[in-house]
Amino acid sequence: MLDLLLSDLTLPDGRIVDLQVQDGIVVHAGSAAPAHQTIDCRGLFVLPAAIDMHVHMRGGAQSVKEDWTTGSRSALAGGVTVVVDQPNTVPPIIDHEHLSARVADAAAHSYCGFGVNGAVTGDARIAELWQGGALAFGEVFIAPSSYGEALTSEVQQRTFAEIHQLGGLVTVHAEEVSGTAPTGLRQHCMQRSPTGEERAVHALQGSCAPGQRVHCCHMSTAGSVDAAHRAGMTAEVTPHHLLLSIERFANTDTHGRVNPPLRSEHDQRELFLAWDRIDLIASDHAPHTRDEKAQAFETAPSGLPGVETMVPLLMAHVLTGEFTLASVVQKTVAAPARVLGIPPAGFAAGDRADFALYPREAVTVEAADLHSRCTWTPYQGMSAVFPDQVIMRGTVVFDHGDFTRIDPHWYRGRGYMERPQI
Repeated sequence: MLDLLLSDLTLPDGRIVDLQVQDGIVVHAGSAAPAHQTIDCRGLFVLPAAIDMHVHMRGGAQSVKEDWTTGSRSALAGGVTVVVDQPNTVPPIIDHEHLSARVADAAAHSYCGFGVNGAVTGDARIAELWQGGALAFGEVFIAPSSYGEALTSEVQQRTFAEIHQLGGLVTVHAEEVSGTAPTGLRQHCMQRSPTGEERAVHALQGSCAPGQRVHCCHMSTAGSVDAAHRAGMTAEVTPHHLLLSIERFANTDTHGRVNPPLRSEHDQRELFLAWDRIDLIASDHAPHTRDEKAQAFETAPSGLPGVETMVPLLMAHVLTGEFTLASVVQKTVAAPARVLGIPPAGFAAGDRADFALYPREAVTVEAADLHSRCTWTPYQGMSAVFPDQVIMRGTVVFDHGDFTRIDPHWYRGRGYMERPQI
């Protein structure tokens, strides 16, 4: 008796199969077989569940914004079963002690699978983090950002060399910053300009050893994506840079303030048209409270929520024919799994049995329907396709708004060495 059967499932190549799942793994795609639970998939998009390799789950001193419970529920409700938490927490993830505490917090409270990155700072213990299970390193701040200071060139070169020697992946926040505190979105965009972002990507090469694995976070223009590729790096793009522009917001609306900044409608459209050149999509989920965003523009924090809306927004463009279903799966499942070195979900025997089941109709994004603790979204009123059900390791963990918690899997980096119990 199988654990789960997904019946009449349409594969990306158009074949209709019954997908057999046992012990959290796909065992066969073909004919039906007796199962403890059968889900009829007729008329649904069934996608391997997404990996969001760039989230800030907050917690601890920042729990008023988000924590592992609310953030991971938000992820599941958006069809994401694996998130990668960034290390610029309070306190930052600079050594084994802080990494272990972060992992323990996630293991106790997360509803989805997770990885945790190690910080790259002047006092970070790189080898200790690598052996402790850090999935990757960074995002490394080449320019200052909320809760992240820029590295000096000396620290950057030293730490990059150590990470390269260990075989780790460096993920980088590449920007140039000029001027004083911005007074609006347009000034913010100019002070962290598209050309400055491209120059920062180019300058990265001087800090990297030949063959070093480098991933550029949240590239905000098509030119930056191309600059990363010319430098031999992978490039991630967020839905907010792909779909939003500064023209969508009043100039002093802090809900559009994020680093790198939102760009002009022209630049946003050029990035949208560069869809096929984008390696992967990640949300840079970085929630702040309504009160924090209600501050004057000069002092309001940069960042916005996005893990729950990431795939649903893309799926709306699948319905319109602007994106193919296969390309969405490639950029939210296969590519992040390849970059991170973790097994993807999929339909073949032996694949991880994580799936999201989507209706074939869009709805309007409403902040009141989302699950992040920050209670707002920059995508209010936009079209999206949210999953009805989400399966993780063969168990239905989200079902029409209801959550079921199972022990989340910790995705460790390749350097992990289990410490002996004392």
